[in-house]
Amino acid sequence: MIRKLILCAALLAPLPANAEKLANKLFGAVDQPSQQDPMPIGSYARGCAAGLVELPETGPTWQAMRLSRHRNFGHPVLVQYLEDLSQTATQIGWRGLYIGDMGQPRGGPMTSGHASHQIGLDADIWMLPPKSLNLSRKDRENISSIPVRSADQRSVTANWTPRHAALLKAAASDPRVDRIFVAAAVKIEMCKSAKRSDKKWLQKIRPIAGHDTHFHVRLKCPKGATLCQTQTPTVSELSNGGDGCDDTLAWWVSDEYLNPKPSKKPGKPAPHKKGPREFTMADLPRQCVDVLSSP
Repeated sequence: MIRKLILCAALLAPLPANAEKLANKLFGAVDQPSQQDPMPIGSYARGCAAGLVELPETGPTWQAMRLSRHRNFGHPVLVQYLEDLSQTATQIGWRGLYIGDMGQPRGGPMTSGHASHQIGLDADIWMLPPKSLNLSRKDRENISSIPVRSADQRSVTANWTPRHAALLKAAASDPRVDRIFVAAAVKIEMCKSAKRSDKKWLQKIRPIAGHDTHFHVRLKCPKGATLCQTQTPTVSELSNGGDGCDDTLAWWVSDEYLNPKPSKKPGKPAPHKKGPREFTMADLPRQCVDVLSSP
């Protein structure tokens, strides 16, 4: 209650230019979802979310990890998707899933880590096949996932298995999914083994920096979510209607990308682009003020 009173006072008072009035500080201070109808608001990296629900810390086929972060919240569609995928994981030989960060209770920018995960439609899933689904809170803080990408970023490690590939195919084949972010080496390996006629799901597997110990699932805006902004360009546009197993993928493991040569001529500094941890409430959709002030 005291936290909510402080938050309301902060929203109603004039906002001086100090870090405590940054949007990530305000959203990070809230420990419960808003009592509103579920609605993703804005874009994945600039928004918030009303009416999120909590993924139970432990279920029959999953465990939420790093509970101290308080980031196991999402739109009801995301929570159902994760529960469904964890069941599917048991059919490929895993005991279930370890679920990493989803979103904060009311979404919004985070004080650390992710630039996205702001509207309740993103979740990280560990590459570590669970050995136990009875981990204590302490265990969940101390255990780590496993890297499936080599240190030089060009190939997968011995930790990568056909079951990982099967899980990712199942994850991407779900019509609720917009795209899944993985290390480029993972996408390259999947291109080698997947049936190349399966373009629709394979084009959803998108290379990105990092992501060697988890994969990042991003769902589409749910039906009726009028305040949710669909990501563009689409995965079909990014892959020119194909599966994404082309020269654009090879670039991610090229020397040009991994070991760029320093420019001989000092260029003009690019103008500063405000990042999510610099957003104020004025940078977010106006409905986010209502989300924060709602019971």
